[in-house]
Amino acid sequence: MAQANLLRIHPDNPQPKGIAQAVEIIRKGGLVIYPTDTIYGLGCDLHNARAVERLCQIRGFNPAKVHLSFICHDLTHISDYAKISTQTYKVMKKALPGPFTFVLEASSKVPKIGGKRKETVGIRIPDNNIALSIVRELGNPIISTSIHDDDEVIEYTTDPELIYEKYRNLVDLVIDGGYGNNVASTVVNCENDEFEVLRQGAGIIEDYL
Repeated sequence: MAQANLLRIHPDNPQPKGIAQAVEIIRKGGLVIYPTDTIYGLGCDLHNARAVERLCQIRGFNPAKVHLSFICHDLTHISDYAKISTQTYKVMKKALPGPFTFVLEASSKVPKIGGKRKETVGIRIPDNNIALSIVRELGNPIISTSIHDDDEVIEYTTDPELIYEKYRNLVDLVIDGGYGNNVASTVVNCENDEFEVLRQGAGIIEDYL
């Protein structure tokens, strides 16, 4: 496999050419590391089973057991992939785009991962123009996981050049959208409309309830 490119994209006004390059790689089954409003993510096409398998392999996940997030560009297609109540929708509409992952009951349209259909799905709409532009241009969500650091003190790598050094022989593209944060998204379980915080991260869900 050829070494990945490190592609600089402006975080506020992403260059269409750079976004198109990232989207083409994802469409062809490639893996892309990209910035979000929290930490950097590793993503691929939701519908490409081999790419999802490769993503799991890089991160050391068991595909049958893994919980991955769907990165969406807005709320339009969420009902395609998740069962959502009016109350949960209202909270998500207020909180997104933002640093949250909402765990919902998966619909039958969610592709099998590792030969197994997932019962729940994490939905994420990051407040980041690069991530949103990629998903909008692609036309469907990307499956994503966080970029973790091996350092026990620093859990997440924030410097895109260091991320590139580590992953350039494993992925197809690393996007440099500036330094990332080192606090992940807040994960909220919305099953039964209870809004249970599974992981406290950058977002405060109580502000939107």
